[in-house]
Amino acid sequence: MAYCYILYSEKLTKFYIGACNDLSRRCSEHNSGHSKFTKTGIPWTLVHSEPFPNLPSAKKREMFIKKKKSRLYILSLLNP
Repeated sequence: MAYCYILYSEKLTKFYIGACNDLSRRCSEHNSGHSKFTKTGIPWTLVHSEPFPNLPSAKKREMFIKKKKSRLYILSLLNP
């Protein structure tokens, strides 16, 4: 199982969108400073995740959300 996920950093007041096969491992990596992009925003909170049958499907959803470039769209996912 793969996931598309959204993290939020209160420190930066920013969202991070990603995709992975192991959601708990990936969240741990973000919060332990192993991810260069998210290192400055620790702690990150998982605010949304969607399961997919495979990683390419999750990546496709990740790209769709990123192409929206809209904080309002992300907030609509969090509050359907």
